[in-house]
Amino acid sequence: MTSLSETAGTSLEEGLYRKVTWRIIPLLFFSYVVGYLDRVNIGFAKLQMMGDLGWSDTVYGLGAGIFFLGYFLFEIPSNLILHRIGARRWIGLIMITWGIVSAAMLLVKTATVFYVFRFALGFAESGLFPGIVLYLTYWYPPRRRAQMGALFMVGIPFSGVIGGPLSGWISGTLSLGGLAGWQWLFLLEGIPSVVMGCFILALLQDSIRGTPWLSEGEKDMLERNLAAAAPAHSHLGVGKALLHPRVWLLSAIYFTSMMGLYGIGFWLPQLIKNTGVRDLFEVGLLTAIPYGVAAVAMIAMSRHADRIGEKRWHLIAAGWAGAIGLIASGLFAGDTALAMIALSLATAGVLTTMPLFWTLPSEFLGGAAAAAGIGLINSVGNLAGFVSPYMVGAIVDATHKTALGLYVIAGGLILGSLLVFIATRSRSPGAVSG
Repeated sequence: MTSLSETAGTSLEEGLYRKVTWRIIPLLFFSYVVGYLDRVNIGFAKLQMMGDLGWSDTVYGLGAGIFFLGYFLFEIPSNLILHRIGARRWIGLIMITWGIVSAAMLLVKTATVFYVFRFALGFAESGLFPGIVLYLTYWYPPRRRAQMGALFMVGIPFSGVIGGPLSGWISGTLSLGGLAGWQWLFLLEGIPSVVMGCFILALLQDSIRGTPWLSEGEKDMLERNLAAAAPAHSHLGVGKALLHPRVWLLSAIYFTSMMGLYGIGFWLPQLIKNTGVRDLFEVGLLTAIPYGVAAVAMIAMSRHADRIGEKRWHLIAAGWAGAIGLIASGLFAGDTALAMIALSLATAGVLTTMPLFWTLPSEFLGGAAAAAGIGLINSVGNLAGFVSPYMVGAIVDATHKTALGLYVIAGGLILGSLLVFIATRSRSPGAVSG
């Protein structure tokens, strides 16, 4: 039987975490919304700029994917810098930088310049996502991380819900001052990243101990919860953490999830258009549907996983749902209604894997090793952002059909689910810290 003191303590703790969540999650959420929008608005720009500039699907796929080469090269150093100087300054500065780069995409005229700008955008943005994943480990114990991760990662589908119609409207209706719709798209969607970077610099707190809106008692409670949940450290340094077999296994799993994410993110507008929808604003409205479904699924699945303390089967089920949805979207490519149902399942499944997956590295990584390991996992995984759009683009050019590309991505998700089973067989691997 629960005592009154235990009930009061639980209520106090829940209230404290609600306070923390309202202070930091909205900032992280909106930062990720504008960041992800800058990353994938190329999918809408494609519908016009390819014709204006005379590019093939292969050129587009390479340019969309080369973002992730810049992302890959700077991700681990970026996370280590964040760990050293703090999230507020680093995240704020990189957001301002990539907002400027994204807006400057309106200057693109040749394929070479396109590749350079996309590489630079990936270089600038590389620290945001892994930095936020690392930052959440400074505040929340493992039992709360799936749900908290979902609350900021839901920025991906939210950017699709608002960004799809907005991007469709901008690119379809704005043609002013000598700029085409796709040029206005880059300009207007780059500005919010600069604004959010300024908000981060002004409002985000680096750590529990240095936070002015927490009392000393509240700081002590948060730090005790983190200490109590920390696994036994093996005290390996950064270099050994980067060579840890489980880090590389998790990298492979994340690679398959990212194949699905960017296959959808970069090609969803085209897949919808291919079903017979011609109006760009209507395409934008329809892209909001899969992302809206995904937002609900991410939060619901993550909350359930945290509540019952089980992540493995939730993650595997999400991966299979994504694979089935992608296969079905290829089979029903000629029917808008059926394709939308399939794409909604695919988007929900793929996006739900993300907050569930990111509870796994923090089970055995700590300190600087966590900064490096999380950076490596996200870096290797996001190479799929290069492989996936380029592969689909090359398949479209060769076969004039997108279905085969979707089936390959679905196969990757199924493989990833099998790897999840292997990676989570041992629940007490020992922590890696530095």
